[in-house]
Amino acid sequence: MISQAPAVEIPLGLEGLFSLFSPESLRRSKQGLVTMHKNDDTNRPSRRNILASLGGMGLSVCCGCRSTPLTGRPQLVFIPKSMEMSLGEQSYADVLSKSTPSQNPAWVEAVQRTGQRIASVSNAPGFQWEFRLLASPTQNAFCLPGGKVAIYEGIIPLCENEAGLAVVMSHEIAHALAHHGAERMSQQAGVQGAGAVLGWAVSETSPMTRDLAMRAFGTGTQYGILLPYSRHHESEADSIGIQLMAKAGYDPAEAPLFWGRFGNAKSSSEAPPEWSSTHPSDSRRAADLAAKLPQAMQLYQSASNRFGRGERLA
Repeated sequence: MISQAPAVEIPLGLEGLFSLFSPESLRRSKQGLVTMHKNDDTNRPSRRNILASLGGMGLSVCCGCRSTPLTGRPQLVFIPKSMEMSLGEQSYADVLSKSTPSQNPAWVEAVQRTGQRIASVSNAPGFQWEFRLLASPTQNAFCLPGGKVAIYEGIIPLCENEAGLAVVMSHEIAHALAHHGAERMSQQAGVQGAGAVLGWAVSETSPMTRDLAMRAFGTGTQYGILLPYSRHHESEADSIGIQLMAKAGYDPAEAPLFWGRFGNAKSSSEAPPEWSSTHPSDSRRAADLAAKLPQAMQLYQSASNRFGRGERLA
């Protein structure tokens, strides 16, 4: 997403995983340990054995090591690619069923043309690319796993030209190429599991102690893990995206200009402090992309076809 991270729903295939760490499951496990202790002290599990068992469960789950394209960042994702692609197809079909296609033929053609050019340099075998322009004033866009791209009409005037549109589309495509959605769900699964284990560990303490522990855990993971990772995903998608648009033949100098326009179109009350946001500030994104221009311009100069800023859209 360009301006706001979507809420991530836990797919049905992960319910079994979360049930391992649910409070009820851990409560039953703890009761079993207490009962076993009462019946046979010689079989009493040590704290080390309990932690080792929980660690083994975590390691058995978190077994998908990958690296992101172009940036090469190692990432831990345990959601199978087949599930990721299936979820993308289902979600895309759901969005399209509730949306109205654009009736602006020039914009529709620009979305198709720009999308196909970026897809051609994305090195994404197995992606079944689709590009749709939806009739909505929303200033946003998305790309779901498998190459399912949707652009809302409201973002087109801010793009101004095809290169601006390429900034938006390459950023969204970068999220899918880097499997950011699956990585985010994996992180949330880990946080939920850790929270359940903490709840189990402090279950016999005073209510005040439990409340303080869980509040501290929630605040710490939200502002110390989940939000920083979300901002990192957005910055990484910007970094991958500017390389994609340059390889596709669009002038990467348009990238920082687009984020300047996007930031200027917002009122100051719309932008939360960066530390509490899922996205970096627009000014930071523009500055970071400007710093990446020398490398991106080399890719642009090496492109087999160069379209500059392309056709004007608004």
